[in-house]
Amino acid sequence: MSAARRALVTGASSGIGEATAKLLASRGYRVALLARRRDELERVRASLSNAETHLVVECDLRDDAALERAVGEIRERFGALDLLVQNAGHGYLAKVEETEPRKVRELLELNVASVLSLSRLALPLLRNGAAPVMVLVSSIVGRRGIPGQAVYSASKAALNSLGEALRIEWATDSIAVCTLDVGLTRTPFFANQPNPRALPGPNLAGAADPESVAHAILELDRAPQPERCLSFKWRLLAIANVLAPRLADRLLVRRMGGGWRAPTR
Repeated sequence: MSAARRALVTGASSGIGEATAKLLASRGYRVALLARRRDELERVRASLSNAETHLVVECDLRDDAALERAVGEIRERFGALDLLVQNAGHGYLAKVEETEPRKVRELLELNVASVLSLSRLALPLLRNGAAPVMVLVSSIVGRRGIPGQAVYSASKAALNSLGEALRIEWATDSIAVCTLDVGLTRTPFFANQPNPRALPGPNLAGAADPESVAHAILELDRAPQPERCLSFKWRLLAIANVLAPRLADRLLVRRMGGGWRAPTR
């Protein structure tokens, strides 16, 4: 199924996106690599199997005109898409009282609005694809928000909701929409996110490597699932959050540490 499949990976210049592009290329996919930094995209392409068959697309996803041009370039080169991996995004480590409105808008534009825009623009290419699949790379915090990451958590909750809606909207076109709830992963993500008060980041000692996430994306292309969570413990916490929110608060505070307190009223 994977031979000669055509894929678009956003955020392909590092981390999960880079690992996904490398894995797909090694399995015979033709990959369009999209991100803002052309030099990094060229570096990734040079490392791929059959480098000349892949496409570098320099684009700021928040720029509507640039995004339309990017999709047009992919259409001209590939004709259609069989797999769309919406991976681009960034975080914001800050208490709500410390957030800056401009940075909040930038995060929501990238993590939510651009995903909607690309979904709309790429739909005709997916309709013409073979057994088309879209994978939305979300996060465990999309199912249970965490303190200090309220804005990022909200953006991923929106992404999960989008996946739920599109699963049904696109069913008539036989396009599978999969949401992947990723846990802690060793990537530049945490170092690159705004952190105005130098809040302590997560302990990455037990974090997954980006290659394991890439394999999960490949598996979803081969055997689509509505939603997959890569952390069993966080999946249980998300279920507890629906059934017993106060208990979930206490469990989360105990797990996170850092001086947070569960509400008492």
